[in-house]
Amino acid sequence: MSSGEVLLVIAGVRCSIGFAALVVVLMRVLDALRDVRRELDDLRAETTPLIQELQDTTDEARATVNEARADLERFDRVLGSAEAIGDAVGSTVARTSFSAPMIKAAGFARGTSRTIARLRGAPRTPAIGPVRIDAIEAGDTQTNRRRRRRA
Repeated sequence: MSSGEVLLVIAGVRCSIGFAALVVVLMRVLDALRDVRRELDDLRAETTPLIQELQDTTDEARATVNEARADLERFDRVLGSAEAIGDAVGSTVARTSFSAPMIKAAGFARGTSRTIARLRGAPRTPAIGPVRIDAIEAGDTQTNRRRRRRA
Protein backbone atom coordinates (compact mmCIF):
# COMPACT_ATOMS: atom_id res chain seq x y z
CA MET A 1 0.00 0.00 0.00
CA SER A 2 1.24 3.27 -0.94
CA SER A 3 0.97 6.42 1.10
CA GLY A 4 -1.80 7.75 -1.16
CA GLU A 5 -3.87 4.67 -0.55
CA VAL A 6 -3.28 4.92 3.21
CA LEU A 7 -4.40 8.54 3.14
CA LEU A 8 -7.42 7.52 1.17
CA VAL A 9 -8.34 4.82 3.71
CA ILE A 10 -7.81 7.26 6.62
CA ALA A 11 -9.99 9.85 4.84
CA GLY A 12 -12.69 7.22 4.28
CA VAL A 13 -12.62 6.15 7.94
CA ARG A 14 -12.75 9.77 9.06
CA CYS A 15 -15.70 10.45 6.74
CA SER A 16 -17.49 7.37 8.09
CA ILE A 17 -16.90 8.53 11.68
CA GLY A 18 -18.05 12.04 10.72
CA PHE A 19 -21.22 10.69 9.11
CA ALA A 20 -21.88 8.50 12.14
CA ALA A 21 -21.46 11.52 14.43
CA LEU A 22 -23.73 13.54 12.17
CA VAL A 23 -26.36 10.79 12.30
CA VAL A 24 -26.14 10.70 16.12
CA VAL A 25 -26.49 14.50 16.34
CA LEU A 26 -29.42 14.51 13.93
CA MET A 27 -31.12 11.74 15.93
CA ARG A 28 -30.73 13.81 19.12
CA VAL A 29 -32.15 16.87 17.34
CA LEU A 30 -35.06 14.76 16.12
CA ASP A 31 -35.69 13.50 19.69
CA ALA A 32 -35.52 17.08 20.99
CA LEU A 33 -38.04 18.19 18.35
CA ARG A 34 -40.37 15.35 19.36
CA ASP A 35 -40.09 16.43 23.00
CA VAL A 36 -40.79 20.04 22.03
CA ARG A 37 -43.85 18.96 20.04
CA ARG A 38 -45.09 16.87 22.95
CA GLU A 39 -44.62 19.80 25.35
CA LEU A 40 -46.31 22.14 22.90
CA ASP A 41 -49.30 19.80 22.63
CA ASP A 42 -49.50 19.62 26.44
CA LEU A 43 -49.27 23.40 26.64
CA ARG A 44 -52.07 23.77 24.10
CA ALA A 45 -54.19 21.26 26.00
CA GLU A 46 -53.69 23.26 29.22
CA THR A 47 -54.07 26.75 27.78
CA THR A 48 -57.03 26.19 25.46
CA PRO A 49 -59.55 25.87 28.34
CA LEU A 50 -57.93 28.82 30.11
CA ILE A 51 -58.19 30.98 27.01
CA GLN A 52 -61.82 29.92 26.54
CA GLU A 53 -62.54 30.77 30.19
CA LEU A 54 -60.81 34.13 29.73
CA GLN A 55 -62.98 34.86 26.68
CA ASP A 56 -66.13 33.90 28.60
CA THR A 57 -65.11 36.12 31.52
CA THR A 58 -64.36 38.99 29.15
CA ASP A 59 -67.79 38.59 27.52
CA GLU A 60 -69.46 38.60 30.95
CA ALA A 61 -67.51 41.70 31.97
CA ARG A 62 -68.48 43.43 28.73
CA ALA A 63 -72.14 42.57 29.32
CA THR A 64 -71.92 43.83 32.91
CA VAL A 65 -70.32 47.09 31.77
CA ASN A 66 -73.02 47.59 29.13
CA GLU A 67 -75.73 46.89 31.70
CA ALA A 68 -74.12 49.32 34.14
CA ARG A 69 -73.91 51.94 31.39
CA ALA A 70 -77.62 51.48 30.64
CA ASP A 71 -78.46 51.73 34.35
CA LEU A 72 -76.37 54.89 34.61
CA GLU A 73 -78.20 56.43 31.65
CA ARG A 74 -81.57 55.54 33.22
CA PHE A 75 -80.43 56.99 36.54
CA ASP A 76 -79.31 60.15 34.78
CA ARG A 77 -82.76 60.51 33.18
CA VAL A 78 -84.45 59.88 36.54
CA LEU A 79 -82.17 62.40 38.21
CA GLY A 80 -82.97 64.99 35.53
CA SER A 81 -86.69 64.38 36.02
CA ALA A 82 -86.29 64.63 39.79
CA GLU A 83 -84.44 67.92 39.42
CA ALA A 84 -87.19 69.27 37.16
CA ILE A 85 -89.86 68.15 39.63
CA GLY A 86 -87.87 69.64 42.50
CA ASP A 87 -87.59 72.96 40.70
CA ALA A 88 -91.30 72.97 39.89
CA VAL A 89 -92.27 72.05 43.45
CA GLY A 90 -89.81 74.57 44.85
CA SER A 91 -91.21 77.42 42.79
CA THR A 92 -94.79 76.37 43.62
CA VAL A 93 -93.99 76.20 47.33
CA ALA A 94 -92.22 79.55 47.21
CA ARG A 95 -95.09 81.17 45.33
CA THR A 96 -97.66 79.67 47.67
CA SER A 97 -95.78 80.59 50.82
CA PHE A 98 -95.00 84.14 49.70
CA SER A 99 -98.21 85.01 47.86
CA ALA A 100 -100.55 84.98 50.87
CA PRO A 101 -98.34 87.22 53.04
CA MET A 102 -97.69 89.57 50.11
CA ILE A 103 -101.41 89.89 49.40
CA LYS A 104 -102.05 90.55 53.07
CA ALA A 105 -99.25 93.12 53.21
CA ALA A 106 -100.57 94.87 50.08
CA GLY A 107 -104.09 94.87 51.55
CA PHE A 108 -102.80 96.19 54.84
CA ALA A 109 -100.86 98.97 53.08
CA ARG A 110 -103.91 99.93 51.00
CA GLY A 111 -106.15 99.88 54.06
CA THR A 112 -103.69 101.95 56.02
CA SER A 113 -103.40 104.54 53.27
CA ARG A 114 -107.22 104.76 52.98
CA THR A 115 -107.53 105.15 56.74
CA ILE A 116 -104.94 107.91 56.81
CA ALA A 117 -106.66 109.60 53.89
CA ARG A 118 -110.02 109.47 55.73
CA LEU A 119 -108.45 110.86 58.87
CA ARG A 120 -106.99 113.74 56.90
CA GLY A 121 -110.24 114.33 55.16
CA ALA A 122 -108.80 113.87 51.68
CA PRO A 123 -111.09 112.86 48.86
CA ARG A 124 -111.40 109.16 48.25
CA THR A 125 -109.46 107.67 45.39
CA PRO A 126 -111.25 104.79 43.81
CA ALA A 127 -109.59 101.42 43.68
CA ILE A 128 -108.42 99.95 40.42
CA GLY A 129 -111.62 98.04 40.16
CA PRO A 130 -113.11 94.83 41.33
CA VAL A 131 -110.72 91.95 40.94
CA ARG A 132 -111.91 88.38 40.99
CA ILE A 133 -109.36 86.41 42.97
CA ASP A 134 -110.74 83.04 41.81
CA ALA A 135 -110.12 84.04 38.16
CA ILE A 136 -106.50 84.90 38.95
CA GLU A 137 -105.98 81.63 40.80
CA ALA A 138 -107.58 79.68 37.93
CA GLY A 139 -105.15 81.36 35.51
CA ASP A 140 -102.22 80.39 37.74
CA THR A 141 -103.45 76.80 37.80
CA GLN A 142 -103.53 76.64 34.01
CA THR A 143 -100.04 78.11 33.85
CA ASN A 144 -98.82 75.48 36.31
CA ARG A 145 -100.39 72.72 34.24
CA ARG A 146 -98.60 73.99 31.14
CA ARG A 147 -95.31 74.03 33.04
CA ARG A 148 -95.83 70.47 34.27
CA ARG A 149 -96.54 69.24 30.75
CA ARG A 150 -93.33 70.80 29.48
CA ALA A 151 -91.23 69.23 32.24
